[in-house]
Amino acid sequence: MLLRDVTHDDVDAYVRMRCDPVMMAELGGPLPAGGMTDKVRRDARQAADGTAWIKMICPEPRTPGEVAGTVTIWTHDGDDGPMSEIGWMVLPRYQGRGLGGRAARALLERARDEDRWGEVHAFPATTNAASNGICRSLGFRFVGEREVEFAGRMLRTNHWAITPRADLTPE
Repeated sequence: MLLRDVTHDDVDAYVRMRCDPVMMAELGGPLPAGGMTDKVRRDARQAADGTAWIKMICPEPRTPGEVAGTVTIWTHDGDDGPMSEIGWMVLPRYQGRGLGGRAARALLERARDEDRWGEVHAFPATTNAASNGICRSLGFRFVGEREVEFAGRMLRTNHWAITPRADLTPE
């Protein structure tokens, strides 16, 4: 597996992930395809300047154009100030191979090794068994259920938190 920064060439991958009803079922439904070019442009800029780690999951390092999903760590304003959050998506044809968990672990290991991002939060939907399982397997602490806004939609999520330097479970 290879994790590479998102680039301007990843619009098609974003459309396949964010505009697909199956992919977005746990996130309130598909997003409009018309906004993906701007979203990729913003994400590529953040990845390039290091303000967010926005990685494309490539199952085979020799073919970095083949994208299985994304994994991202970014900071945003939370209830008590800045909050670091991690999120991941894996396209259906790649699910069940452990790519989401391996990608999340790789990014959290990097956060641990660089002592960056502090406590990292995840908010998978309460019904998303696979993502909640990834949180458990990596050593996240369950904080509780929480309503979270995503793309203008309110979602019922499980709130998980991890401090990579202290909590990341060994492989």
